Amino acid sequence: MSSIPTVIAVPRLEQPGRLTQARVAVSEWTKLHSLRSTRWSLLAATVLTIGFPLLFATILSTRANPLQEHRHSALEVALAGVNVSQLAIAVLGVLLITGEYSTGMIRATFTAVPKRLPVLWAKLVVYAVASFLLMLPCVLIAFFGSQAILGRKDLLQISFTHPGVARAVIGGAVYLMLVGIFAMGLGAIVRNTAGGISTFAALFFVIPPLLNVLPTTWNDAISPYLPESAARSIFALTTDAHSLAPGPGLALFCGYTALAIAIAAVLLVRRDT
Repeated sequence: MSSIPTVIAVPRLEQPGRLTQARVAVSEWTKLHSLRSTRWSLLAATVLTIGFPLLFATILSTRANPLQEHRHSALEVALAGVNVSQLAIAVLGVLLITGEYSTGMIRATFTAVPKRLPVLWAKLVVYAVASFLLMLPCVLIAFFGSQAILGRKDLLQISFTHPGVARAVIGGAVYLMLVGIFAMGLGAIVRNTAGGISTFAALFFVIPPLLNVLPTTWNDAISPYLPESAARSIFALTTDAHSLAPGPGLALFCGYTALAIAIAAVLLVRRDT
C-alpha cells in the first residue's frame, strides 16, 4: 500500500525582496562579523599593531645610555606593529573568500546572487571599511602611546603636527586596508586558502630579499616598483633615491590592487564555482 505524499504550500511573500548591492553588502557584513576567524585575525592585528610599538618604546626607555636616533626613528617605533599585523590582515582577506570555496557555501551565495560580481564588490567594500575603521585607532594609539613612553626620558620625540607625521600615521592604516584588499583579490584568483596566502607571502616576504642577489644597479632599479616596496612608501616619513615618494607609491600599489581585483572579477564571471 503506497502512501500519498503530503504537499505543503509555501505562501508567497506580499512584497518580494529585490536584490540590490546594498543588501548584498549587508549579507557580506553578516558573514564577516559572524566568522570566528574574523574575530581572532582582527584581534591579532589589533594586539600586534599596538603591542609592538609599546614594547619597543619600553625597551628603548629602559636602556641605561640610549642612543639619540634621527627624528624619523620615532615614527619607525610607532609603526613597527604595522609590519607584523599586515600578515593577520592579509590572511583574513584571503580567508574571507577562499573559505566559502572550501566549504561549498559559495554555491549558495552565487545562487542568491547569480551575477556574482556584486558579491565580490560587497566583500571588498565591507572588508576595506571594517579594516580601516579598526586599524586607524590602533595606529593612533600606537603612536601616542609610544611617544608617551619615550617622553619620560625625552627620547625620539616627534610631534603629530610635524610635517608628514600625520600623513604617515594615517598611511599605516591605509596600508593595512589596501593589503587586505590586495590579499582578497589574490584569494579570489586562486580560490585556495594555502595558495592565496603563499602567493601573498611570496610577493611581500620572499621576492624582495631575493633581489639582493642581483647586481646593485638592477636591485635599485627594480625594488621600488615591487608591490611590497610601493606599499611601504605609503607610511614612510622620508624617502631616498632608491624608493618611491608616498604619492607615487600609493598610486602604484593601488594599481597592483586594482589589477588583482580586475583579474579576480574576470575569472569569477568565466569560471564555474
